[in-house]
Amino acid sequence: MSNSIIVIKKTVLTFLLFVSVSAIWPVKMAAQQEKQGIRLNEEARRKFDYYFYGALNAKALGEYDQAIDLFQHCYALDSTNANVLVELGTFYNVLQEKNKALDFFRRSVYYDPDNYYYNMMLAGLSKELGLKEEVIDIYRHLSQLYPEKLDVRFELANAFADAGEFQDAINTLDELEKNTGINEMIALNKFRLYSMMEEKEQAFDEIRQIIEKNPSEPRYLILIGDLYLEDDQPQEALKYYKRAMAVDPDSPALILSMVNYYERTNDKQAAQAELQKAVTNSLMDVEVKLQLLTRYLGILQQSQQDMTQVNSLFETLFEQHPNNSQLNMIYGNVLLLQEDKEGAIKQFEIYVASNPEDPAGYEQLLRLALPEQDLEKIILVTTEALEHLPEEAQFYFYLGAAYFQQGNHREALKVFEEGLANATMRNPIVESEFHGQIGDLNYFLGDKEKAFESYEKALQLYPQNLPVLNNYSYYLSLEKKDLDKAEQMSGITVKAEPTNPTYLDTYGWVLYEQGSYTLAKIYIERAVENSKDDDLSAEVLEHYGDVLFRTGDKEKALEQWKKANEAGGESPELNKKIKTGEL
Repeated sequence: MSNSIIVIKKTVLTFLLFVSVSAIWPVKMAAQQEKQGIRLNEEARRKFDYYFYGALNAKALGEYDQAIDLFQHCYALDSTNANVLVELGTFYNVLQEKNKALDFFRRSVYYDPDNYYYNMMLAGLSKELGLKEEVIDIYRHLSQLYPEKLDVRFELANAFADAGEFQDAINTLDELEKNTGINEMIALNKFRLYSMMEEKEQAFDEIRQIIEKNPSEPRYLILIGDLYLEDDQPQEALKYYKRAMAVDPDSPALILSMVNYYERTNDKQAAQAELQKAVTNSLMDVEVKLQLLTRYLGILQQSQQDMTQVNSLFETLFEQHPNNSQLNMIYGNVLLLQEDKEGAIKQFEIYVASNPEDPAGYEQLLRLALPEQDLEKIILVTTEALEHLPEEAQFYFYLGAAYFQQGNHREALKVFEEGLANATMRNPIVESEFHGQIGDLNYFLGDKEKAFESYEKALQLYPQNLPVLNNYSYYLSLEKKDLDKAEQMSGITVKAEPTNPTYLDTYGWVLYEQGSYTLAKIYIERAVENSKDDDLSAEVLEHYGDVLFRTGDKEKALEQWKKANEAGGESPELNKKIKTGEL
């Protein structure tokens, strides 16, 4: 269990680089300098102001290199100015130079000890770095300076709890309670603290106080019931659930709690009955029903019951809520569990029609089309998806891949290029894949220079892109170009996946082109050994024949060339090898 108190109310602890500290808090530069005992002459003051406001302007424009450089100029003129110190600390914090940032924040507080925001920034970073006692000291200081700021008291209690000083944390919350009165937030925090101190009765007394103050509010009865259930006291939990039931028997929270209770007491049938009753209740909000429905389906799956029993339940729900397409999505997934793919497709299509700008529906349809290699369906789904979601990269990728598999290379290239131009690339790996596909397509279309340029871009984005490393190195070997580079790239793939026959064959072939025939034979033989008989490509077999010929086994080489021919590798070069028995 974490020592941290649950603080429900948000506190201001995090300050983004993009928000200017000095823009939030007006700067009285001359007054501050006088307080710090530093007096700049008129010329130095003008320089300082010029640099400082120039830095703020650069920061606002996103020109961070220039901003930090200008703040450094300010620092050189006055190393005791708290505004400059906190600005530099903020930069170093974002740059992950935490210790340097900590030093600047500490010095900013030293020169301006009563500044609330500077102290909060120092406290946030100190907490992040695990400086527990320092955090306590900061919040204690702030709570004395700003007694009206209740958030500071919560943070002080948090700091005590993080340091394992639970009683001090409780005392702090008790003081806070004098100002706010008994409330749920404080009571829950004290409950957790007493629980960590193994003082359970005092912990539960905190929640009972809320119930006494709000006797007709069922959610507090449910809350204490949940806490008893969590503490493995189901009978105590049931006592409070029954009291809540007397007040509001249709409370969705109570239904969920009763389901938890039945599950905890291993009464699965009662849990199912409770959920089924709730889901069919026409008075209950549909969003709550969806939550309960998902829970009900989970119970059926866990207990490995027949999922078809929920179909009639869905019929009732569709009658009650005919326009809620979320039901179609859930039912589609349920039908998949029942292995009813056609029914699932119908439900997902209804969902897509109602939610054309939600990628989830199209993704479900693709999930069914991809294993079947239904290229026409993939093209249909992705084309429709891109009409509504032109920023979604995955649909360009699958559409381009489908055209690629159809041999429609020019259309595939166009799709991948459009994807790069229009889609939101959420990470460099995805963008690298697009460049890799463009490289492959350009090579097939005969533009080798563009292909190699695309491979370079792909590897700049993601140096460990194994398919790109493999294809790039293989095509370089076919061109008998940059073989050392090809060998290095191919070696990465073999090290990463030492049993991948494609990568082994490529590495062997690069070695072959370098004239290292004995080593080449070792890797190409491994490629053959790691391939299933029906997966052995004509290309690998032909390579194996070539390397056998070079290492002196001409008879076996001819045998492999013939196998390559039988595997569909017919070409004038291969036919000539078979006919002459020579390379």
